[in-house]
Amino acid sequence: MENEAHVWTLAKQEKRYHYAGFWIRFWAFLLDFAVVSSLNRFILFPFFFTENPSFGPAGIFTLEGLIAAIVLYAYYMVMTKVFSQTLGKMVFNIRVIAKEHETLTWPDLFFREVVGKFISKFLFLGYIAAAFSKRKQGFHDRFADTYVVYNKEE
Repeated sequence: MENEAHVWTLAKQEKRYHYAGFWIRFWAFLLDFAVVSSLNRFILFPFFFTENPSFGPAGIFTLEGLIAAIVLYAYYMVMTKVFSQTLGKMVFNIRVIAKEHETLTWPDLFFREVVGKFISKFLFLGYIAAAFSKRKQGFHDRFADTYVVYNKEE
């Protein structure tokens, strides 16, 4: 019998899922990091290879950094909305689902990908929490009531 900590039943639809743990999510993240870095390099290099204008207090923010952040968040939000997974998650056969339903809403995605991940990155423990929580949720998953599960159902 499967360990109950790794199996979850979506009550309304009677589907059983296996939670994706920390390490598989970490490898998917690394692949997504390479994809987003490549996208940013492709998009930004032609425009910012000579001078990097800065703004904000003491010039700590750059236009390049702002555009890179927009590309990052847009990648995660659009890919997760359209496919329920990013390219990294596709390769590792995992996806994101909402707690009460499988279809993710834009507010779910905003709280997961922007607010939640910002807090998880700031506290880094937000990602590590996925290794120790019963349902393998990081802080960003808890904020949005989402789970990362393997694609195949039981």
